[in-house]
Amino acid sequence: MIDRLATKSLLDDLSFFPIVGIVGPRQVGKTTLAKHLQSQLEKRLGIDTLYLDLELDTDTRRLDDAETYLKSQAERCVIIDEIQRMPRLFPLLRALTDLHRRPARFILLGSASPTLMRGASETLAGRIAYTELMPLSLTEIYGTVPMREHWLRGGFPTAFMAPKLPQTFRWLSNFIQTFVQRDLPELGHGISTENFGKLLQMLSYLHGNLLVVADLARSLGVSSPTINRYLDLLEGSFIIQRLQPYHPNVTKRLVKTPKLYFRDSGILHQLARIQSIDQLLSHPLIGASWEGYVIEQIRRLLGNDWQYFFYRTQAGAETDLVLISPAGEKLCVEIKYSNSPVISKGFYESIKDIQPDKQYVIIPDDAGYPKADGTVVCSLHDFLTTHLKFN
Repeated sequence: MIDRLATKSLLDDLSFFPIVGIVGPRQVGKTTLAKHLQSQLEKRLGIDTLYLDLELDTDTRRLDDAETYLKSQAERCVIIDEIQRMPRLFPLLRALTDLHRRPARFILLGSASPTLMRGASETLAGRIAYTELMPLSLTEIYGTVPMREHWLRGGFPTAFMAPKLPQTFRWLSNFIQTFVQRDLPELGHGISTENFGKLLQMLSYLHGNLLVVADLARSLGVSSPTINRYLDLLEGSFIIQRLQPYHPNVTKRLVKTPKLYFRDSGILHQLARIQSIDQLLSHPLIGASWEGYVIEQIRRLLGNDWQYFFYRTQAGAETDLVLISPAGEKLCVEIKYSNSPVISKGFYESIKDIQPDKQYVIIPDDAGYPKADGTVVCSLHDFLTTHLKFN
């Protein structure tokens, strides 16, 4: 098992919160991590555990009379996998927690965000701590394979660790097909799987670009509200992220449209039919792919307590990523797939507008260096391990 960065914080949460939720896409390692936590709870704290998988009929039948069954397990830590398949449990879990409140009462695993789990956040407010588990990050696998291999394959454990590249992309193809044909219909109503497949292909070409919903709607022959609902499902299923524009108090005409990124680079590359390093390095998508990869690796390290934006004005001032820490510190980040980057005038114009505390240019893997204007040029790995010492 590859050590996951989330393990320590999850154990801390389990020592305090009665309910801990682990959410993330399918096949990302939630079950493996939960079983590791299960052994830690039993060894370290002497807490007996019970594991229920709601994709198994035998476990689902145990919860036909969920109140009686779960009351009988009051002294155990009950782990419920694929909780989004049974949203009626949320009010019951709240009531049972309030009757017998103690740390590590329940661990809930879900393949959808709390907002998609039909009110789970509101129902369990004040009782649950959520952790987002995404595919393996660069900091988790660094030293096992070259960075470019991780970038090409993405971080889904089975795809990442496949012995051969064709097996990686065969797995990713099956993952996408299963996601479109089975998972999404379970999360939304009246979804056209044909339109969804087409939408994913279209979005792969928009990766790293402004997201104009009206254009997508016209191309697919559906309404803009339908496209927005599809995008909400994709974001709530951890497939894409919409990076919002940053709006400081400046008297500038600002771009107000979000940018779109696929969160796992392997999924992006499968959709774009990029299946080797050589194909990636010669593909028109390389710059956008690298940009999305860098943003996602930063997000996986810093988590959701930080805020993430891009900045662009109509006059051409632009920075790829604006990071705002929980304490309010601002970082501006330009992302270049070149070890000898040419820094644009637009980046320096954005620095004047935003007035960040620090500013960086992230490159693939060359030795970093500071510039006279205060900009630090550094590799992605150095940025993650040396320059982000906030958490």
